[in-house]
Amino acid sequence: MQTVKIPVSIDPIRAATSRLSYQGVVPGTQLKRLNELCAGDCSDVTVSIECGVDLQGIVYLKGKAVTELTLLCQRCMTLFTTEVTVEFSFSPCRNEAEIDELPDAYDPIEYNEIGEVRLHQLIEDELILAMPLIPTHDIDKCYTGSKDVAIGEIEAAQEERPNPFAVLEKLKSK
Repeated sequence: MQTVKIPVSIDPIRAATSRLSYQGVVPGTQLKRLNELCAGDCSDVTVSIECGVDLQGIVYLKGKAVTELTLLCQRCMTLFTTEVTVEFSFSPCRNEAEIDELPDAYDPIEYNEIGEVRLHQLIEDELILAMPLIPTHDIDKCYTGSKDVAIGEIEAAQEERPNPFAVLEKLKSK
């Protein structure tokens, strides 16, 4: 593999028949949606992609993407950095029939209007899906991880109220 700039989009069939491999970097500043979800700027994404055709004749794009994200800890509300690693295996499909016949080893991706696949968007989507749902530090590194926080006062249990349907129960027994 040669270290190259990861193209924004590729023709997957041409790349697969040529057995192209890409290893390089996607600038974090180009991943707008990912940057909106982070507390700070996303670092550059290190990507390696292999294009090919498997034994069944299915065109595939396999790869790995690694980046560091600055997130806001939802427990102590301080910034922390975490590494996000994604491995993916895609196969381009043109219609629903091709998607239905695709083996479980591959996820389907769609061509754009000129028959290409947008790699930067694909990598960004995978990184967004791999982000933690509720970002937090490790419990031993979190500033308030050992303390329970309660906001407001906990009210004592209210006295038992009379059942509003007790009147109906008396009518039923008559």
